[in-house]
Amino acid sequence: MTAKYVNEKGVEVPAGETGELWMAGPNIMMGYLNNPTATADAITPDGFFKTGDIGYQDGDGNFYITDRLKELIKYKGFQVPPAELEGLLLGHEKVEDCAVTGVYSPKMASEVPRAYIVLVAGVRRAKDTELELIRYVEDRVAHHKRLRGGVRFLDAIPKTISGKILRRVLRDMAKAEGQGEAAKL
Repeated sequence: MTAKYVNEKGVEVPAGETGELWMAGPNIMMGYLNNPTATADAITPDGFFKTGDIGYQDGDGNFYITDRLKELIKYKGFQVPPAELEGLLLGHEKVEDCAVTGVYSPKMASEVPRAYIVLVAGVRRAKDTELELIRYVEDRVAHHKRLRGGVRFLDAIPKTISGKILRRVLRDMAKAEGQGEAAKL
């Protein structure tokens, strides 16, 4: 197997930089049956399969997968990995569980990150709690990664039996409420 991380232009990135994982070797599929368009989208002319996994390689040659390409939130040309924001939020004392997904903001004409939060027992679902969590993230991330889509409180994060977050359900919830806008700070 040959594996590498590449940027959006298909150029290999150095160790420590984030990119999409591409793999080549005898055990990679030859393509999609009777679907040359899907094959061309998934496999490069030199035989690398575009996995859709986002991650990086460390200085020792170890590979790490941190997110999925299709789950990335695209905010005004920047890519925001939901897993990074989720990991940060899970470090807050009031957060029991969480999920982050992109919601479209007509005002910003872009997708924006929104957090869905399950609070620790005894913590009130209130505007001041929402603002506290928004500020908590804002103080720890780059400008483009802020929770501009706000925070919504849930009793439970929708997940599969294996524990994978059902982001589609969260996006459907956002559409049902008209997407909404973030809390104003």
